[in-house]
Amino acid sequence: MKIHGFQKTTLLDFPEKVACTVFTGGCNFRCPFCHNAPLVLDPDSAPCFDEDEIISYLIKRRGILDGLCVTGGEPLMNADIGDFLRRVKDVGLAVKVDTNGTFPAHLKSLVSDGLVDYVAMDIKNSPEKYASTAGVLNPKLDKIQESIDFLLSGAVDFEFRTTAAKETHTPADFVKIGEWISGAPRYFIQAYKSSGALVGDELTPMTKEEYTECLHNIAPFVQYAKIRGID
Repeated sequence: MKIHGFQKTTLLDFPEKVACTVFTGGCNFRCPFCHNAPLVLDPDSAPCFDEDEIISYLIKRRGILDGLCVTGGEPLMNADIGDFLRRVKDVGLAVKVDTNGTFPAHLKSLVSDGLVDYVAMDIKNSPEKYASTAGVLNPKLDKIQESIDFLLSGAVDFEFRTTAAKETHTPADFVKIGEWISGAPRYFIQAYKSSGALVGDELTPMTKEEYTECLHNIAPFVQYAKIRGID
């Protein structure tokens, strides 16, 4: 599997675990708020990290690290991700995978094989606004629905999350999102922050009050909801 980024330690990406993060390249979405634009638009321009060296690092950090996160881009675009995750599991680490939900068959296969312990799936917006928010004409809502249903079945521990900005979301959208994912154990609204390397034009964060209204609108539909990225 091609790895285009490696963060050796994170206390934020994998809930309740000390972890490291690898970044894959390429994505089938073009979300304007994506903060990994080079990985999405031109992954081959980014340096590659040797898989053997990463596994060697994980072995050396055994007993300190609890898990490894795989993010992107869209990690499930990689047909050989299972081979890499199997090596990570052999080290004894838990695995978290980030996904946009458009590859449900691959997700189910990895979970069935015991290679994924936690999934973070992006819910870009309400179904009616998905295409504009994901930046593509056909965001494959049927595939996204299949992934939502699979995660809600309880096959693996997971969270849903939405990155929100003024230009892409309104508080009313979160009622529709809530209806769509009703019953989810945990959901996070992620406040938009610019990385300086966006896929689209610069966006505007909501105010703290607006994010709080979004949280209020979705809270009745999920077991736990929180805002990430605001004080």
